[in-house]
Amino acid sequence: MIQKQIRLFRLCALLGLFVMVVGASSALADSSAQTPADSSEPAITLDDGPHVFWRDGGHAVVYYYCDKEMVSRDILVEDTLRFQGFCKDSLGQYVVPPSTDEPPPAEFEGVTRWMAISDIHGEYQPFVEILINSGVIDSDLHWTWGDGHLVINGDVTDRGAWVTECLWLIYHLEQEAKAAGGVVHYVLGNHELMVIRGDLRYVHQRYLDGVARRNRTPYDDLFGPDMELGRWMRNKPTLLRINRTLFVHGGIAPSFVEGGYDIAGFNDLVRSGLGYTSPRAYFSDTTKLLFGGLGPLWYRGYMMEMEGRYPQLTVAQVDSQLAFYGVDNIVVGHSQVDSIMTFQSGRVIGIDVRVDELGGQQALLWQDRQFYRVEASGEIRALE
Repeated sequence: MIQKQIRLFRLCALLGLFVMVVGASSALADSSAQTPADSSEPAITLDDGPHVFWRDGGHAVVYYYCDKEMVSRDILVEDTLRFQGFCKDSLGQYVVPPSTDEPPPAEFEGVTRWMAISDIHGEYQPFVEILINSGVIDSDLHWTWGDGHLVINGDVTDRGAWVTECLWLIYHLEQEAKAAGGVVHYVLGNHELMVIRGDLRYVHQRYLDGVARRNRTPYDDLFGPDMELGRWMRNKPTLLRINRTLFVHGGIAPSFVEGGYDIAGFNDLVRSGLGYTSPRAYFSDTTKLLFGGLGPLWYRGYMMEMEGRYPQLTVAQVDSQLAFYGVDNIVVGHSQVDSIMTFQSGRVIGIDVRVDELGGQQALLWQDRQFYRVEASGEIRALE
């Protein structure tokens, strides 16, 4: 369907029937974001993009829904795709490096500091605010945290109105952090899985009424394997280890440890599962295990029991997981908490906070061998 629509865009261009909006704007007033330091919520419009579709022969089609029109540019790419945003973008310049099927590393040693945020859910303003106030980025959205590691622990997609902007900011910061000796990690959550697999129950109406309807294609097609954000997202890990801390969006059920699933095996299985297209593979025992309620993207057993499905884990069960993965702590999102806090006698840390009730995002910081809670203001407090 995407290919059909792109061909339609090109035909319309030849006939002069659509208007190309030219010029980039890094002022974030009318569409994707406001000045990052401004805590007020931007007005919601249907403008959305960019979305990058990879055609055969090294061509990329960059398109937006902009001012009630679909606008696009066909770019021949020899190596790195570079383009200036052309619809009131939150970022002015986009750099898309050559794609690779090689998954990013998922285990790191010798990291001196890291910060983790979870369940952003398209809430761009609180996300940017805490990154600026904690010194990770500056007001121009550039990486300023040197060799630090930033972990996005799943669920960037769904619910909020600024998912595209959040994704491109993470994409952009990955490159800048790497150049400075740091790393940005994006761990998959259940809502990434839902969007990729076409479960659109929680997609904000902005996207359903805007780019999806105008493009006459399901919203999940924007995250297909031929789309840059879809290709990029599919390559992300489900489990990540930094020093002696393990990150997973939901949690790890005992059956996975009993089955001997190490970090690399876990991540490879999920990546394979995201590519399943046949009904037999889609409904296989492995797929149901990975993506069902006991899977790492959905499991909540560290913090609660799910009546009729599974009990809450015991400290002894958590200890067996820590020993198996060679870590001291597990950091999870997915299950909401009033403020970042510990569970299982300090072994598990929950970081999916209620942003609306708190009036801002929180982050978990590890430095000087100690955990800290970071408030939206940038204030740092030792985690008790």
